[in-house]
Amino acid sequence: MAVLEMTDSNIIPLDGIASHVGNTPLIPLHRVTLGLSPRVKVFFKAEWFNPGGSVKDRPALNIIKTALANGDLSNGKRLLDSTSGNMGISYATFGAAFGIPVTFAIPGSASTERLTLLRALGAEFIITDPSEGSDGAIMVARQLAAEKPDLYWYANQYNNPANWQAHYLSTGPEILAQTKGQVTHYIAGLGTSGTLMGTGKYLREKLPNVKILSFQPDASFHGLEGLKHMPTAIKPEIYDESFAGEPLPVKTEAAHEMTLRLAREEGLFVGISSAAAAVAALQVASQLDEGVVVTVFPDAGYKYLSDKALWEGK
Repeated sequence: MAVLEMTDSNIIPLDGIASHVGNTPLIPLHRVTLGLSPRVKVFFKAEWFNPGGSVKDRPALNIIKTALANGDLSNGKRLLDSTSGNMGISYATFGAAFGIPVTFAIPGSASTERLTLLRALGAEFIITDPSEGSDGAIMVARQLAAEKPDLYWYANQYNNPANWQAHYLSTGPEILAQTKGQVTHYIAGLGTSGTLMGTGKYLREKLPNVKILSFQPDASFHGLEGLKHMPTAIKPEIYDESFAGEPLPVKTEAAHEMTLRLAREEGLFVGISSAAAAVAALQVASQLDEGVVVTVFPDAGYKYLSDKALWEGK
């Protein structure tokens, strides 16, 4: 018989998919790191091992569990948020499992595969202007929340502390344990900034000398889905610029090239933001004589198959 967590209006099976979020593998890079000092190692968290297929399962589950505990999703309210794709898929995954209806604002630039997954999971979504990116989706979600407060509970992933707290409670402890406390540099991309802030805060508490670094697209118009160019974007309230430091810039073209390198040199079929993380991690590692660099690969490449130009490069 399943173990159940009871709330006023929901039953969450704790031995269901929720119990399989986190504890993702920490995997070393090998061939793309040739040329680095032999005393430098680069590792990544393979977040596509989460049931919803991305790192966003961690904050989505924590946001939903916190909302249920607070009674925010009572009386049949729909969970509402903006998403570039992965967070919506994670919300929809747990929404289907827990019987919670979900609605999203999502940019028209989201891949066909992501929209197909959302439809399959029964999510309701509104396509927003692709030229306005994730910020345009945020504005539409805010408008819907203001217009229909009785229908929607606005999860607001960019400002919700349950986002970064998910990584403080899971990603950080996992990295500490998996590296046996030997991590010297942690680097993550800036979208909501939850992965950086939560994991970084935990590691800094346990290892005061660890270096916490961030990366972002090098320009406001870019092709790195899920990432923000912070100087020109709506800044998340959970983002602490002083903690993150000066973000390393990553070019879209460099990330696209790295997707093929990871596939052909490491056997890793990953998404574009994962490739961007590899670019940034290798940039950090190339400046070291020794150290253990850890980053997060948010998802695999299967949600980007329709971008044939990306995969058919020479």
